[in-house]
Amino acid sequence: MTPVANALIDRDGTIIVERHYLHDPEQVELVPGAGEALARLSRAGVRLFVVTNQSGIGRGYYSEADFRAVQERLAQFLAPFGVAFEDVAFCPHAPDEACGCRKPEPGMWDDLCAAHGLKPEESVMIGDNASDVAFGRNCGFAQSVLVLTGHGKRFAQSFGLPEEIPAGSTPGWLRLDAPGPGQPTALARDLGAAVDFILDNHSGKSS
Repeated sequence: MTPVANALIDRDGTIIVERHYLHDPEQVELVPGAGEALARLSRAGVRLFVVTNQSGIGRGYYSEADFRAVQERLAQFLAPFGVAFEDVAFCPHAPDEACGCRKPEPGMWDDLCAAHGLKPEESVMIGDNASDVAFGRNCGFAQSVLVLTGHGKRFAQSFGLPEEIPAGSTPGWLRLDAPGPGQPTALARDLGAAVDFILDNHSGKSS
């Protein structure tokens, strides 16, 4: 199996606690274990990228400056873990703008490819939303993992998948060997379990 070189990760509900149209840096809170999980990926040589839909900008709920202030706060929280993102891609458009960059459309992937020379077979997607999963599948990534934090349980239910993985079970993830179109290739309790899945199932990287 091709080693993973790049992790594209949704922000809200995956790395940080879901807040409705988050725009206040003071409300940024890491999902428990997220800093440690990202640090393990980074130590394994995996480059980290954020890909996030921010329709609140297009809807007029907050500004791009607000978004960047939240990102700066997140960077401050992750710095003690030695974690820094290679790049942050975001879609500022409202759904009715019919852009090509709002997940699950591949526009953000195309931009990151152009800037960083990424390859889909060396990349994975982690997120809490069906649009994250479909984005990873549409772009041909090696894995597209749905986490059960944020909105993940609701979307797991929509896929007909378990809404939780028993607490304390090892591993904290479930591989889906024959996912249907647009469905995840794995289900994980949280970002930490998603990282376990990636590092456990792709040779050449270890924690």
